[in-house]
Amino acid sequence: MTVRLIIVDDHPVVRDGLRGIFSGDEAFEVVGEAADGPEALVVAGRTSPDVVLLDLRMPGMSGAEVIRLLRERQPGVHVLVLTTFGDDADVVPAIEQGATGYLLKDTPRAELRRAVQAAARGETVLSPSVAGVLTHRLRAPEPQTLSRRELEVLGLVARGATNRDIAGKLFITEATVKTHLLHIFAKLKVNDRAAAVAAAYDAGLLKPGG
Repeated sequence: MTVRLIIVDDHPVVRDGLRGIFSGDEAFEVVGEAADGPEALVVAGRTSPDVVLLDLRMPGMSGAEVIRLLRERQPGVHVLVLTTFGDDADVVPAIEQGATGYLLKDTPRAELRRAVQAAARGETVLSPSVAGVLTHRLRAPEPQTLSRRELEVLGLVARGATNRDIAGKLFITEATVKTHLLHIFAKLKVNDRAAAVAAAYDAGLLKPGG
């Protein structure tokens, strides 16, 4: 199957380079190019590509918004993000809006061609660093997972307080403290006090010196 793709990037030299990677291979057909999000939507509507190779940071419209609109208007299209940036702020919105894959621009040519073919089949393709970001994001608890009381208990644990100390400070029984701790462990997916404190700092639930 010949993969029909369009290349979306606001830098002409990047578009030229990407076209060169695919144009000499009979497995691919570059059916269009675009320099920004609105143009990408028009070109995709006109050419019905299998894969849209999309840069995320372009003028006029966010990459995540482009992905959302492409997926709404052409549910069969697969969006493969190719960008310089691999941090949480870029990766998560792109994946949430339906990107099939996310690669960085230092991806080797052969790997990029394989990734486009995989994306055309609907397979998820992620650079190792991006996979790490998503894995961390999925493991990290959301800030709202702990109640205000549970945060109070955990904050005291972080300062070295015993169950008896916490009970006295918060005017509750030690049994209630233990119950709160069990709920905290379950929500943070940990087994002890030290791990709970570490997980809470990692997730931003507790602040150093707070």
